[in-house]
Amino acid sequence: MNYPDTVRYLLSFADFERSGHFRDRPDVAPVLALLSRLGDPQLGRRTVHIAGSKGKGSVAAMAEAVLREAGYVTGLYTSPHLHSYRERIRITGDPITPEGFARLATAVKRAVEREGDSPGDRSLVTFDLFTALAFLAFREADVGVQVVEAGLGGRVDSTNVFETKDVACITPISLEHTQVLGDTVEQIAREKAAIITPGCTAVMAPQPDAAAAVIRNFARAAGARLVDVAAGYRWRVLAHDRRRQQVEIDGPDGTIRVRLALLGAHQAENAVTAVACIEALRDHGAFIPEEAIPDGLVSVRWPGRLEVLREVPLVVADGAHNRDSARRLCEALTGALSAEQVTFIVGASSDKDIIGLAEELAPVAARVLAVRADHPRAMAPERVAEAFEAAGVPAEVVDNVPLALEQALAEAGTAGVICLTGSLFVAAEAREHLGLGKKERI
Repeated sequence: MNYPDTVRYLLSFADFERSGHFRDRPDVAPVLALLSRLGDPQLGRRTVHIAGSKGKGSVAAMAEAVLREAGYVTGLYTSPHLHSYRERIRITGDPITPEGFARLATAVKRAVEREGDSPGDRSLVTFDLFTALAFLAFREADVGVQVVEAGLGGRVDSTNVFETKDVACITPISLEHTQVLGDTVEQIAREKAAIITPGCTAVMAPQPDAAAAVIRNFARAAGARLVDVAAGYRWRVLAHDRRRQQVEIDGPDGTIRVRLALLGAHQAENAVTAVACIEALRDHGAFIPEEAIPDGLVSVRWPGRLEVLREVPLVVADGAHNRDSARRLCEALTGALSAEQVTFIVGASSDKDIIGLAEELAPVAARVLAVRADHPRAMAPERVAEAFEAAGVPAEVVDNVPLALEQALAEAGTAGVICLTGSLFVAAEAREHLGLGKKERI
C-alpha cells in the first residue's frame, strides 16, 4: 500500500476523534494485544508520558526539543495534526516520511489481519493503530527517548501501555469531554492521573486544588515521586513582543533564562513544566547538559497555539476550545499582544462548551464571524453565533473559514486584530488559506 492507501485503511476503523461517539473511544486491551504481536515496540527506551486538558502538546514539543538539543534521537507522538497525519509521529523533530508511514502501517495491517481486529474487550480503533505505528517508527529509528502525548483522558487511552516509565506529566486539568471523562474536575483528574505508574516521577503542572489532590493521591498510591511545579518552581515573564517572550525560571537546579517563540503566560507555565520533566529525567539517569534547556526551548515552533499568522493587520490563530483555554487566550491577547477589540472567527466541535468559550472571549470581542470547520464533528455555525450573541457580542454566520478570513481582513484596516479560534481545525484552515500549510488530500 502507498501512503494515501494506508491512511484510508487506518481511518476505516472506528474513530472517536472524528465521530465523537463513546463506543469509538480507545481502550488499552486491544492495543496491548496488537503491540504484543508486533514485539512490544513501545518498550526499550526512556519515556515521558503526558496527559492533561490544556498544554500537553506544547509541553511535549518543548520537552522533545530540549532532548533533541541534548543529543538524543527523539520520538514525539502527538495529536491531533494540523495539515498531515504524518505530523503526529516525529523522529528527531521531523515528521515521518510518507514511505516510512506506509511501510510501517502495512506492518500494522498485517498484524491486525493475523488475529482479527478484536483482540480484547473492544475492537481496535484508529487511534490504537496510529499509536502502534508510532512505536514501530520509534523502534526502527532506535529512538533514545520517546515523548508521548495521551489522546483522550489517560486511564484507558491507547498510549497508556507501560507498566512503568520515567516521567508521567499531568498538565492543567479542566472540564472537557465531560460525556466521556466525567462532569467534575475530580473525575477528569482521576482519568488523567492514571498514567502515573510505579517507579516513575510524576510531574504535576499548576492545578485546581481538586485536581491536585487527586494527582497527589495517585502518585502516593503508585509510590511515585511527585514534582509539584507550582510549589517547586518560580517563573516570570521578563519581556515580550509579538513573536517571542523571555522567561526567567527558578527551580531546584538553579535559575535559567529562556526565550520562547510561543506567546502568553500559559506558554511560560508550559515551559516551566517541560523543564520540570527534563530535570526529572536527569534524576532517572538521562544526561542533559544545562545549556540544552534554553537552546532547545528557543527552537520550539508549535503552530496553531497563539500563532501570529500575519502582523498587519494582526492575525492570530489559537486552538482554544473550552472555557479555561479561552480565558488564557483572552489574557494573552490583552497582555502579550495588547489587543483591546478583536474580530473573532470561531468554529468549534459539536461537543465543546461554546457558551463558556463565548463568555470568556466576550470582554475583548468586537464581533464574531461564526463558521463551520471542515471536520465531521463541526458544530453548526448558527449555534456558535447564538452563544456569542447571548454573551452580548454581535455575530454573523459565514460559510467557511477562508471566506470569513477574507471578510475580516477587508474590514480590519492596518490596526485591526483578527483571531481564529474554537478548534485547531479552524487554525489549520486559516494557515492553509494564508499559504502557511497545505492540507494533504487522501
